[in-house]
Amino acid sequence: MTVEITLLPLGFQFTSPGPIIFQLGPLSIRWYGLLIATAVLIGITLCQYLAKLRHVNPELLGDLVVWLVLAAIPGARLYYVLFEWEQYQQNPIDMIAIWKGGIAIHGAIIGGAIAALIFARLNKISFWQLADLVAPSLILGQAIGRWGNFFNSEAFGSPTDLPWKLYIPPERRPQELVNFDYFHPTFLYESLWNLMVFGLLIFLFLRGLRGRPKLRSGTLFLVYMVAYSSGRIWIEALRTDSLMLGPLPIAQLVSLAGILLGLMGLGWLYLLKQPLLDVLPSEVRETN
Repeated sequence: MTVEITLLPLGFQFTSPGPIIFQLGPLSIRWYGLLIATAVLIGITLCQYLAKLRHVNPELLGDLVVWLVLAAIPGARLYYVLFEWEQYQQNPIDMIAIWKGGIAIHGAIIGGAIAALIFARLNKISFWQLADLVAPSLILGQAIGRWGNFFNSEAFGSPTDLPWKLYIPPERRPQELVNFDYFHPTFLYESLWNLMVFGLLIFLFLRGLRGRPKLRSGTLFLVYMVAYSSGRIWIEALRTDSLMLGPLPIAQLVSLAGILLGLMGLGWLYLLKQPLLDVLPSEVRETN
């Protein structure tokens, strides 16, 4: 099964081949699961490589990724289910059907951050040092994972007739938009944005290794918060299926908070020249 991308005179059109790669009896191999697994494997490899460059035990990062996956995937699902409770209260068994889609990256980040804090404390290593090593893998994984939305024909934008557009089958369209065929490919917008953020983080990481300038602990993760959240705010404005808190998309509110916290953290590091609060005392961190 292949992805259908139809070339037009001045653009292109995406059409999902469906969520299932192949099926063997009752067993279905889905694109969503494959993409998540791919993102995890690439993330582990990249984390360990960056750890070596920072003279951190790469095996420690391998162990951390296991913690992150075990916390992030349930966190992402729980976050989504809580804000879509009306959809799931009638069919509680669907709450565990993660292969059908329906996860929220902000839930994954919250779950992963809690797991990383515990892991850092138990292993007596700086949380922010770990966060800096994970941030590039995290945003690259998000870029890969967004294509799962494409295969599931979900998380698309408002109707559009732009030269680039995404065809959504009638059964996947919102009731009020059932007469529209083409929509903004917001999965593509976010995937490309995330790849640019990934490039920025790797650039800063490599410059930091050369000491031009030396990065303070926590910088990469804070830049990730600001850069990713900035893109998510405008992309979310195009979405037709946002999780809502009253009249406002929750993702925009959380992203705005992420930008403010990230900027405050960077100001604390570079204007006030103070270290971020951590799970270890400052004198211990200075010797690691």
